[in-house]
Amino acid sequence: MPLSIDDLERAIRNACPVTHLEITDQSSGCGESYAIVLVSEAFEGLSTLKRHRMVNDLLKAEIAQMHAFSQKTFTPAQYQAYLAKET
Repeated sequence: MPLSIDDLERAIRNACPVTHLEITDQSSGCGESYAIVLVSEAFEGLSTLKRHRMVNDLLKAEIAQMHAFSQKTFTPAQYQAYLAKET
């Protein structure tokens, strides 16, 4: 059974504190490929690699149901800086 955006969002919000979350279904609605932008205080002091490993561990069951999963992870301060560069 394909994973829905709601299922993925619920799993993420249950796994860690979320300041901001964007989920994009990159598979035209079939639930096979998702990209996320996740902002959390839980990432403070962690390298990008450690953050990605943390998310992969927290979402192991959900990721196993997908063909592809990509993530961008930020601390709240990093996300504000990222947004400032975008404008």
